Amino acid sequence: MFIPCDRGGGSAAPDFKGFTLLMPAVSVGNVGQLAIDLVISTLDMTKVGYFYTDCLVPMVGNNPYATAEENSKELSINAEVYSLPSKKLVVLQIRSPFIKNKYRPFCETLLSWVKSSKCARVVLLSSSHAYQRDDEQLLGTPLRYLLTPDLEKAVGGHMKELNWKEMEKVAAYPGINNTEKVLHIPGGGITKLLFTESCSEGIQMAVLLKFCSEGDNIPDAFVLVNYLNEWLQLIKSEVNPSSQWKIPSSWRLLFGNGLPPALF
Repeated sequence: MFIPCDRGGGSAAPDFKGFTLLMPAVSVGNVGQLAIDLVISTLDMTKVGYFYTDCLVPMVGNNPYATAEENSKELSINAEVYSLPSKKLVVLQIRSPFIKNKYRPFCETLLSWVKSSKCARVVLLSSSHAYQRDDEQLLGTPLRYLLTPDLEKAVGGHMKELNWKEMEKVAAYPGINNTEKVLHIPGGGITKLLFTESCSEGIQMAVLLKFCSEGDNIPDAFVLVNYLNEWLQLIKSEVNPSSQWKIPSSWRLLFGNGLPPALF
């Protein structure tokens, strides 16, 4: 459930009608979450609320996008919502893993909110285990996309113009029956469930994902966010678009540096 920030004046909840909802899957390497960090930090998006749910591991921390000592003491939790009305963009950032057996309730609650808020479409940033690719997926780019039928009608032609590669279906029973194909996204977390539920409910959703391995996944995040930018044009595309993304201050803590004193 979306809870708007209390601004002290009793202001109405933000209007997301016609907005694109951008969010990560909690997937291998946390690539989607890292890419979302780059979007929020670079576009200087405003926090407008949070997503209240018992489906995620509880957590609290200091402001991951702090730019000065004054705002470094602000607290953040496991699922927060940011908005940029000028680009009709709303972002749900997820910062903790899912509790066991809570994937489906979360997806149901999320899609209910998408409908009630009248978001135009959802873009899910995800990743999948590189070592579990089949022979066809080993060829060419490590980036893939998926579109629900309702969004395919609107942007399918544009994806072909971009020469993007759609996520392949793989054999359900390799070596036994190679004719029956299924969608398989190992390491993708809620990706497959959320996509198939969106297909069933007529929600316009795109999945953008990258094959990767666990480790230092910052380079993967830059590749994925540049992939997103080819389509949505969130920042100007230049020779080296990666240099335009603003790295958030919280990334200094990714590999075990000490906790910031402001947290205490």
